[in-house]
Amino acid sequence: MTQPLRRRDLHDDPVVQFSRWFEAASESGAPVPEAVALATATPEGRPSARMVLMKGFDERGFVFHTNLGSRKALELDANRLAALLFYWQELGRQIRVEGSVARLAEPESEAYFRSRPTRSRLAAWASPQSRVIESRAALEERLDELSREHASREVPRPSFWGGFLLTPSEFEFWQHGEDRLHDRFRYRRCNGSWTIERLAP
Repeated sequence: MTQPLRRRDLHDDPVVQFSRWFEAASESGAPVPEAVALATATPEGRPSARMVLMKGFDERGFVFHTNLGSRKALELDANRLAALLFYWQELGRQIRVEGSVARLAEPESEAYFRSRPTRSRLAAWASPQSRVIESRAALEERLDELSREHASREVPRPSFWGGFLLTPSEFEFWQHGEDRLHDRFRYRRCNGSWTIERLAP
């Protein structure tokens, strides 16, 4: 039976609370705890969502990387408001994060790109993300061609590839409850500090 989530169980800092739940998800056997749904929208309000991998978080916010010509990147450049949704079925928990997005500093994008496996770096060059392509065979052929070209040299970061940082203005921590009486707590930034409120399920 799931224990109710109470206000006294929560840390006053939502980043610390996120860290606690993320660590618990990592230890729970969740296959990819860093997988997160990223929701963006055009300036006209047309929404889209997809799964990405969170590549870091701290007091500044949440980091992810992508092709800067992809649909999500173009939407983020045009409309800086976005949302993240983490869901860990193993724990019956989810976390929503809303905020504004900015391009990550070049040195941070560079450092992360260099940490990726060689084939993943080559794939960043090979894939014109979100654009129409002829076939999978053509994509694989391009990857093989790049592999031969870089067989004896470092794979640099493409100028069209980089990271984004989402700076939160709101968090919501949701925990499954019996009879659909789920527990929901919202953190809202107000005058430089966080206000915590319980929401109806």
